[in-house]
Amino acid sequence: MTADATAAPPELTTGRLLSSWQPDVPALLLVAVLGALYGWGVLRLWRRGERWPVGRVVGFAMGGLGGLVVATMSALAVYDHVLFWPAAVQNVLLDLVVPLGLALGDPLSLAVRALPEGASARVRRAVTGRVVRVLTFPLVSTVLVLATELTLYLTPYFATALRIGWLHELMYLHLLLAGCLFVMPVLTHEQALPAWCTHPVRAALVFLDGVVDAVPGVVVMTHGTLIAGAWYLRHTPGWAPDPSYDQQLGGGAMLGVAELVAVPFLLALLVQWARHERGRAADLDRRLDSELVPAAGAARRSDTGPAGPELVRPWWETEQSEIADRIRRQGTVG
Repeated sequence: MTADATAAPPELTTGRLLSSWQPDVPALLLVAVLGALYGWGVLRLWRRGERWPVGRVVGFAMGGLGGLVVATMSALAVYDHVLFWPAAVQNVLLDLVVPLGLALGDPLSLAVRALPEGASARVRRAVTGRVVRVLTFPLVSTVLVLATELTLYLTPYFATALRIGWLHELMYLHLLLAGCLFVMPVLTHEQALPAWCTHPVRAALVFLDGVVDAVPGVVVMTHGTLIAGAWYLRHTPGWAPDPSYDQQLGGGAMLGVAELVAVPFLLALLVQWARHERGRAADLDRRLDSELVPAAGAARRSDTGPAGPELVRPWWETEQSEIADRIRRQGTVG
């Protein structure tokens, strides 16, 4: 349904901003399917006695699915056909906030662990397949996100979507998928990025992405003509602000949300980085424990044997590996 077929909504107040809602059937179906699949995966692990972090469930449900509901069914959706700034906030939520919430739930790792072995292998192959690797390559995915936003506002795409209901829904999906192409690989535990994309490199990419995400907001704020101007000039109610000021508000909101999202994104990556380093340290400790005792026992036996003492060199002195190099550099073993 388009705004031509409905009466203009009442004046937008703080109360109506919080209380106005409308159903969106395609979005509801998507939320239901994603929620059911994620819940099934968590339940399957629980029945096998395996643990899935509660924080990931909360991130997926609140930030991901909840953000999707807010973007497509709250007052933002009620007023997006008569005011530009709700549409701008709606779009940046779908492009940045919702993908981050979904990625915090790490659904790819959940699928790999919960699915049967054959299906799990197919998911791994799909994640590491050539097409996915190309689309999620950092430079490519960043350009796709930026191109999606700029195409939306600098071409007739957005104005046409306001007139055609199915295209408006397709625009929602387009924004969501574009955002997921960048965010998901950075935070997921399934390796979809190249091997050189270590955690320090990912942190730099997130910082760069925060700069790039500010560009659409700046473009909207400084655009010389009204975006979808013919539509909004015809449908803006009498209580609404001037369309030029409305567009300024929308661009400022886009800029603010983009910069705010960069902070939790970077924090989530830093937490993941710290956990990764703790896991590597724990693996190193276990390996040291398993190697030091047999080496010490062999040395004692050699010292007391008939052939006299025999030097037993520990594995880290002869093995060529990252862990061995780290031990030799730090002088951990004397």
